Amino acid sequence: MKLIKMEKVKDGRYLKNYELTYLNKAGREKKYEIVSRKELHNVGEIGEKVSGISIAAVNQGRLLLLREFRMGVNKAVYNLCAGMMEEGESVVDCMKRELYEETGLSVKRVIDILPASFAAVAISDMKTHIIFVEAEGEFEDHTSENEMIEAGFYSREEVASLLQTEEFSSRAQMVAYFFSKDLFPG
Repeated sequence: MKLIKMEKVKDGRYLKNYELTYLNKAGREKKYEIVSRKELHNVGEIGEKVSGISIAAVNQGRLLLLREFRMGVNKAVYNLCAGMMEEGESVVDCMKRELYEETGLSVKRVIDILPASFAAVAISDMKTHIIFVEAEGEFEDHTSENEMIEAGFYSREEVASLLQTEEFSSRAQMVAYFFSKDLFPG
């Protein structure tokens, strides 16, 4: 497989659409579409830059989960607190800002920061860090009028029950599963 050409086909406000031309393993030219949050200038830039963060937060033995309406699936799902890095922002500063904006909470302690990984490899080059933290404070709504986010802390038993009855983003589902099995770092 060899990527030979990239062309931007749409420049949206948050996502840029690209058509990639590649040679398949039989040597035939094929087309593939991706989206990126970054402005890409050549094929070598695909997947190179970190876009954002996801936060796996705990407080007094409970896991922070957000129930938020996601336009892409037209429903509310359980998710992790997450967000996109602003220009020049560090991973830690992004994490603190997003946790506060989406929940009103602050970081008491950073437990671990995983290396950046791809969030949706079939359709996007979006790369994010997963950060494990201990959070503190009181819930406050600092979201925009364009977001519907309900934050809450859940016990292991509550999380185990939610996993059987509710829909999750894939990263939140993995974090919730490991939390429910008492395998959360910490």
